[in-house]
Amino acid sequence: MSERLVPVVCPYCGVGCRLYIRSVDGYPVGIEYAKDIPNISNELGKLCPKGNAVVEYLLAKDRLKRPLKAKEQGKFVEISWSEAIKEVAERLKAYAKDDPNQLMFFGSARTFNEPNYLIQKLARMLGTNNVDHCARLCHAPTVTGLKAVFGAGAMTNTYKDIEEANVIFIIGHNYAETHPVGFRYVLKAKERDAKVIVADPRFTRTAWFADIFLQHYPGSDIALINGLIHVIIKERLYDEKFVRERCVGFDEVVAAVEKFTPEFVEKVTGVPAELIIEAARTFATAGKGVITWAMGLTQHTHGTENVKLLGTLAAICGYQGKEGAGCSPMRGQNNVQGACDMAALPNVFPGYQAVTDPEKRKFFEEFWGVELSGEVGLTTVEAAYAADKGKVKAYYVMGENPVISEANANHVMHTLEKLEFMVVQDIVPTPTMEYADIVLPAAAMLENEGSLTNTERRVQWSFQAAKPPGEARPDWWILSEVGKAIGFDKTGSGGFVYNDAADVLREINACTPQYRGITPERLKENLAGLHWPCPSPDHPGTRVLYKEKFLTPSGKANLAAVPEYKGPVELPDEEYPFLLTTHRYVGMYHTATMTMRSCALKKRWPEPLAEIHPEDAAKLGIRSGDWVKVVTRRGAYPIKAKVTRAVKKGVIAVPWHWGANVLTNDALDPVAKIPETKACACNVAKITEEEARKLMEKLPPLIPKIEVVRG
Repeated sequence: MSERLVPVVCPYCGVGCRLYIRSVDGYPVGIEYAKDIPNISNELGKLCPKGNAVVEYLLAKDRLKRPLKAKEQGKFVEISWSEAIKEVAERLKAYAKDDPNQLMFFGSARTFNEPNYLIQKLARMLGTNNVDHCARLCHAPTVTGLKAVFGAGAMTNTYKDIEEANVIFIIGHNYAETHPVGFRYVLKAKERDAKVIVADPRFTRTAWFADIFLQHYPGSDIALINGLIHVIIKERLYDEKFVRERCVGFDEVVAAVEKFTPEFVEKVTGVPAELIIEAARTFATAGKGVITWAMGLTQHTHGTENVKLLGTLAAICGYQGKEGAGCSPMRGQNNVQGACDMAALPNVFPGYQAVTDPEKRKFFEEFWGVELSGEVGLTTVEAAYAADKGKVKAYYVMGENPVISEANANHVMHTLEKLEFMVVQDIVPTPTMEYADIVLPAAAMLENEGSLTNTERRVQWSFQAAKPPGEARPDWWILSEVGKAIGFDKTGSGGFVYNDAADVLREINACTPQYRGITPERLKENLAGLHWPCPSPDHPGTRVLYKEKFLTPSGKANLAAVPEYKGPVELPDEEYPFLLTTHRYVGMYHTATMTMRSCALKKRWPEPLAEIHPEDAAKLGIRSGDWVKVVTRRGAYPIKAKVTRAVKKGVIAVPWHWGANVLTNDALDPVAKIPETKACACNVAKITEEEARKLMEKLPPLIPKIEVVRG
């Protein structure tokens, strides 16, 4: 009997925690904390509830073990890998020959950098830039907003800088629940007497630790941030030297925020004027400050402007280019940053090199040996509408679950039914899989190896800790086989011939400037990883960005002026008198495909609860534990009520893991193309348990039972 301790990266959130999997003859039997590895993101090997339960989903009884072909919806027949690869390759090749833009590819932040690189390479070598991943649904505005202000769409500092800050502004981010281990850096800063400012529509677990709590209405972020900037400028609390030497556009900002007085902002946001003034003074006078945010700030039709304003707020206070300061967007999945870096996006090649730039396109044409499209591709939301019109006919989904994760989920299911061909590559049955023509069984992250990039730009190598079940295979291997079967079967960067994931990373090193020095050899030797940019094999990596200049054409920060307040597209009215927002539970993870297969996590977080203010509940005759129906213009959702003052009067807050996106609005931010899942008009009514059951029957089951029939 062979027992090993294998170092891996946690497959859940963007903190990028290290741990060991205890493996006996390739079978995972438990975990151990990585206390002995210095300088890792989770000091002392600390883990959250999901990390502690990480082995359970690997052992799920319904793991996909063999390729499947649909006989009819929900019924499949087992086929061989050779049959599956052949059919996928032939179908993709046929669509590409007719019109490549009939194809859509969906990468995944729940798998390694290497397969994300390969799926976008496959799409582009077939002739289309129609490739996207879940960053479109979470941090797309972070990429577009930070790039506009600073020149790059990534965290400008590291976790260590959060710990060393004198003030931390947390907005639209329930840090203590969504990234519990990362929140330890905030607590360590508080131990040094750092001040914490929290802005959130809900009084969250994070808000308990706030020195100043700003409870604003969902979608009123522009007014709130402009209000803070107004006070800082009015009282001359900004860093005049930094603004003069390293920023452009300050005069336009001054004019734009003139009307955002604390009194005006109070009327819009519901935050008392005196708290806005106190927060602005506290933030601007601290000397070193960090701003951190997540989906509560980005998932809006004005998400890009929200992020640009946060970048502007940090810049005018001089909180850039030095330790203990910066902008810290917290990624939701453990490889959102990496999937973005690898260009599982419709507008860039790896390393954020624009597909519209003839020089960059020429480089990749020579590197891959094919002619490439310079037309920006479709996002995942746009692809759904294109499929509805018959323009997108084939969809390749790797490790994503759009039936649960996408806004306006009823429309998503409608469009998936209209596809001619769909491939789903995953580890377990999902509601999305029910629409597939071919299912490819993937090895889970801990059952193969590769590199991952956490939210602070830290690239780490995760090793194989367990054997995949049955005939399940690593994502990189599956894509490599599909690429070779299509005809991209030569060796070198122009083909899909790889021996292992390390081979793929070496190709990434050759074409991605930020990753040139992040070789597989270095990552395997240094378990704490390397922060990009790392331009050469002897470079130590970069902790703090922009010490000397920004990556904009001028080298200066482009301050953002947003003179008009923009709220949610949908506001309450007579028919829908409440404002709906969504949130997460610490023990559940996104579409719950992994956490719902953990007995420990399901026992502790068994069901969702809709938060409603006591005054609203009293008017509607609702008590905690009652069944209610939340209704929007897009759908209806049954859920039990929780009467609480954690939400403002007029606001309904619902956790989204259990399928609440049947309610949310898919109106888009015009730049980042993210849907507005954090704010829309809704109504609420008390219902019986029988009515709730009937409504549930209309929703897709989170864990569908897939029937495998004889061929």
